[in-house]
Amino acid sequence: VQLHASGGGLVQAGGFLRLSCAASGRTFSSYDMGWFRQAPGKEREFVASTNWSGDRTYYTDAVKGRFTISRDNAKNTAYLQMNSLKPEDTAVYYCAATTSYRYNSPSGYLYWGQGTQVTVSS
Repeated sequence: VQLHASGGGLVQAGGFLRLSCAASGRTFSSYDMGWFRQAPGKEREFVASTNWSGDRTYYTDAVKGRFTISRDNAKNTAYLQMNSLKPEDTAVYYCAATTSYRYNSPSGYLYWGQGTQVTVSS
């Protein structure tokens, strides 16, 4: 499956963005989906994931209550709604496909999008 992330940009602290991850190729609904982020000089870290149907989700503590992951299998697209953004959310955000949404390590993900930059100014 090929993944293409979009929707990043520059936003002020307290603002919001919605990232999209469009999939093509193999059946999108066959995979659980996740979002990761990587700030300069830091390792790639898990943000959120959801199962194939979107009714189960998993978040890192830093984004709970602010970010929401979802998917629309009819549109072959996953989303990450990011509210109440903070400067520490600044990073390149990646979407990825996996066999289990419970994985929170990059090594558990099979396919990756190219990343989209999110910058939150204070």
